[in-house]
Amino acid sequence: MHDTGTVTPAPAPRTEPQRTDAAPDQHARRFGLPVATALVTGNIIGGGIFLLPASVAPYGTVSLVAFAVLTAGAIALALVFGRLAERDPRTGGPYVYARAAFGDFAGFLAAWAYWITTWVSNAALAVAAVGYLDVLIPVNDHRWTACLAALVIQWLPALSNFAGTRYVGAVQLVSTVLKFAPLLLVAVGGLFFFDPDNLGPFHPGGGSALGAVSASAAILLFSYLGVESAAVSAGEVRDPRRNVGRATVIGTLGAAFVYLLGTFSVFGTVAHDRLVTSAAPFSDAVNAMFGGSWGGWAVALAALVSMTGCLNGWTLLSAQTPYAAAQDGLFPAAFTRKRRGVPTVGVGVTVVLASLLTVYNYTAGSARVFEILVLVTTFTATVPYLLATAAQLYHLARGEQVHRARLVRDAVLAALAFAFSLWLVAGAGYAAVYQGVLFLFAGVPVYAWLAARRQRATG
Repeated sequence: MHDTGTVTPAPAPRTEPQRTDAAPDQHARRFGLPVATALVTGNIIGGGIFLLPASVAPYGTVSLVAFAVLTAGAIALALVFGRLAERDPRTGGPYVYARAAFGDFAGFLAAWAYWITTWVSNAALAVAAVGYLDVLIPVNDHRWTACLAALVIQWLPALSNFAGTRYVGAVQLVSTVLKFAPLLLVAVGGLFFFDPDNLGPFHPGGGSALGAVSASAAILLFSYLGVESAAVSAGEVRDPRRNVGRATVIGTLGAAFVYLLGTFSVFGTVAHDRLVTSAAPFSDAVNAMFGGSWGGWAVALAALVSMTGCLNGWTLLSAQTPYAAAQDGLFPAAFTRKRRGVPTVGVGVTVVLASLLTVYNYTAGSARVFEILVLVTTFTATVPYLLATAAQLYHLARGEQVHRARLVRDAVLAALAFAFSLWLVAGAGYAAVYQGVLFLFAGVPVYAWLAARRQRATG
């Protein structure tokens, strides 16, 4: 029999009926390729890009090598998610893939870890956005004014989600376009003002160049979190077997282009000794290109748009994985409630938890506890990646792919993606991995309780 190289879809879960992800009303509209791509790009590029050039400047231009290596790993991960979505194009992404390959407990761990990541990260994004807002409107003078601003920044994207997927997609597309405009201005425009003398040394520190690549990579590793966005929302994507993979790869390439070219242009327009101590490298680049001091305002506005769009997409993702797990009985049933294409209970619970964490951050008066929690999410975010790439290796090892050339290619991509995910875990640091494991296994009693309820219901 002639093999076309297509992937055989996985069978439905063993005991549950096949889930469907229908969008029944006018406010629930499935995402086409452009919106799905914007979801990936918008979720990868948050506000961190506006500080990245200064963060890696101390390592010299060797950090661009680290960027290139990480980009290759992120693209491999994107391609693996595309292949997995061809096999099983349901909402939930890594959760669905882990459960199909390894059973309920692995699926639950993927869902639990991803859920923790989303609501803690949302709180972190909102608090960081207040710093940019303060450039435009003074809010940091009083602690509770800053807290209120952070809560408003969280709840506006949540309200967009409550309005339905139709509006989520529109906000995501517009915010991604508005975000790209100033970033591309620096990334492309900076090439016309590029001065090689600004680059500074290739490797200014002592030790090996490989060590410098690894050290700068530790800072850059988490710049690509969000590559799974289209896969997690596959049930809301039109023709997901085709479009999820395309959106994931195109969105990741778009983010990589902005990251690499933007950092390179800032390196070439801002003197190295100034860049190392810069608090707003893109502002300094705009000021160097066009003169004046309006760059700070422009970049602050762009950062606000970027982070609000990122919150819009992450708020949707924060509800999608619990929704998928709840449909399979692995999360409380309330998370299955959907209105206008959006799992409203998931959005509501997530924004409330993120709001409580934000209030706690300002009440404590110290960012230390909050910083620890954010570091923990860098570990929890990679747990679903590891399980999903392991699921792809599992399917390949079972011999589901008959075409030899396709099998070799998929195996190499899956191995690279798994190595990339493992590198993400290593980059989180010992403390974050230790605390992240505690967060992860805190969900085990929840799984035990839900599993017992399911067994009683079926027995």
